Amino acid sequence: MNRSGVAAVMMAVRGTVFRWVSEDIISTHYLTNRFTLQTQQRCGFRKVAKKVEPKKGVAEEAEQNEILHKKGVAPAPDPPTPHVPTRSFGRLVKPFVFTIGFTGCSFGGAAIWQYESLKSRVQSYFDDVKTDWMEKIRPQKQGDLRKQMNQWWNSLSDGQKTVTGIIAANALVFCCWRVPSLQRSMVKYFTSNPSSKTLCWPMLLSTFSHYSLFHMAANMYVLWSFSSSIVNMMGKEQFIALYLSAGVISTFVSYASKTAMGRFGPSLGASGAIMAVLAAVCTKMPEAKLAIIFLPMYTFTAGNALKAIVALDATGLILGWRFFDHAAHLGGALFGIWYIIYGHELIWKKREPLVKMWHDFRTRGPPGPGPGGNGSI
Repeated sequence: MNRSGVAAVMMAVRGTVFRWVSEDIISTHYLTNRFTLQTQQRCGFRKVAKKVEPKKGVAEEAEQNEILHKKGVAPAPDPPTPHVPTRSFGRLVKPFVFTIGFTGCSFGGAAIWQYESLKSRVQSYFDDVKTDWMEKIRPQKQGDLRKQMNQWWNSLSDGQKTVTGIIAANALVFCCWRVPSLQRSMVKYFTSNPSSKTLCWPMLLSTFSHYSLFHMAANMYVLWSFSSSIVNMMGKEQFIALYLSAGVISTFVSYASKTAMGRFGPSLGASGAIMAVLAAVCTKMPEAKLAIIFLPMYTFTAGNALKAIVALDATGLILGWRFFDHAAHLGGALFGIWYIIYGHELIWKKREPLVKMWHDFRTRGPPGPGPGGNGSI
């Protein structure tokens, strides 16, 4: 593993990579009202402040209601009480089913994707040979931007090419957070909260959501640094399945933790999925040497770094630290460890029946005339 690439782990492993609980950086009230406040400040005059009337006593309020009743006027209704989320584990059934189904579909789709990639590899080889021959006889253009982009893209490793799409998706969602008209939809679908009416799709979409530029930059830098190692180890298809599944699983663990503790609030960030990638690499190569990017003279093994990370998140979960979503980090890390030790054998190596079924479906031709379907009479 490239030391300079992996060295980023301890820069963003604590305090930057981790999934941020948005109670401290984002709230629904702030998102929906901050633009109104800015508009009022531009007007040049203020609204008259409302006078706060003193609270009436019980006897005085009863007397006023009696007078209103004699006059035939209905008393004013009591103000509605704010909704307080209850700790109902029954609400977790639907997210649990979604987690199992999405994980299965992710790895099933990755198996079919790998089959199609292998099937088209021969055709791609001949296409590449033809392209190289055409490039030799075609006159070269100096300063061609497209050519420079192609050279840059071809210089990337398979892992870096794979995570480029993930980084682009995160950047797009980050820009959507800056659009005032999208604020309500972003809070609804791109933050995960067990007390929300929308539970399932935010488990996936919040994995691509960052409200802070520093949060997104740190997460994407670590993902970029570990991309070559994880893709060389698993292949791009299996890596994508692991990344997406880890995002959903870590969010479900966060749901369960918040429901058990009664501490509800929105969360967002890719840290749960990135923790799974980090844990998978450290579990597969525990003796690899890592270093802090700003302190390269201090090195330590990947195994020891993983133990420290898990211990720190477990401590934060037990003590109730609320600045980070420690449950999501811990869920992602444990899933990454479990997948390397057991999951690869239980899931990925048993994909052959599904691939065979897909192969039969792809190669099965239309039935011919006749009872046998082969054209005979």
